Formats: sequence, structure tokens, C-alpha cells
Amino acid sequence: MALAAGDKAPSFKIACDDGETLSSAGLKGTPYIVYFYPKDDTSGCTKEAIGFSESLKKFDKLGVRVIGISKDSLESHAKFRKKHKLKLALGSDPDIKMAKDWGVWGEKTLYGRKYMGMERATFLVNAKGVIQEAWHKVKVPGHVEAVLEAAKAL
Repeated sequence: MALAAGDKAPSFKIACDDGETLSSAGLKGTPYIVYFYPKDDTSGCTKEAIGFSESLKKFDKLGVRVIGISKDSLESHAKFRKKHKLKLALGSDPDIKMAKDWGVWGEKTLYGRKYMGMERATFLVNAKGVIQEAWHKVKVPGHVEAVLEAAKAL
């Protein structure tokens, strides 16, 4: 079931490529954005990561933390970060626990072939741990700007 605005954000604890472990408990009292993406270094995912990275100072000014999540390894994230000079936290969810908890792991279709994969989705969570806004099946162009506008309203 897809999470929506007004739902309590699922708790999580996830390792990031910068050596940090982020958790919902550690972010308590801080608004944050969790964006799920299918795969490091693919076209749409790269554009989205660069977009969030370029806007990171604006999110920081608002006091909103940004975390990107995929099932890629920490090593893959580190290469992705270095190659594209990314500045945001990238969490690794290899067992897809967080993706399942947040309802973004499911059946996808590509060229008529069905497979299980990560939905491109973004969640804006307020300081109380409640989802303020949820974007599902995200289209990358204009998305970061829409999330930033929603974050300004917190």
C-alpha cells in the first residue's frame, strides 16, 4: 500500500556511503526528505541526484535533510557520488527492507517484461515524523523544484 500525506513515516535505520548511519530516531525533530530511486548511474537517477545535490544548500537553509535510497551497495554509491560530485547522503538498502516498509518496492514493466524493482518516489516528512507530501512514480524534470516548494511550506 502506498504511503500518503498524513501517514506516519515508517521507522528506519540505514547505512550511508559517507560512513554515517541515518535513522528515523536520529532525525527526530528534524524535517527530512527520503527519495527512492532505482539504480546508481542511470540516466534518470543521475539527473535526480544531481538536481537534489545542486539544491542541497536551499534545503539546508530550510533545515530539511535530504537522503537518497536505492538497493545499490555502499561501494556503488561512493563511485556514483564521486563521479557526479554529489553532496547528499546516499543510503544503501540491499535487502530492500526500507523500500518495502515505505511501499516503493513492487512489480514494474519494461518492454513488456515484468520484474520487481524500486519505484521512483519521494517523501517529505515533517519534524513530527508525519509524511507531509508523497510523490509516487516521479518524473524527474521539475521534481526537485516541486519538492523544494513543498519543503518551504513546512
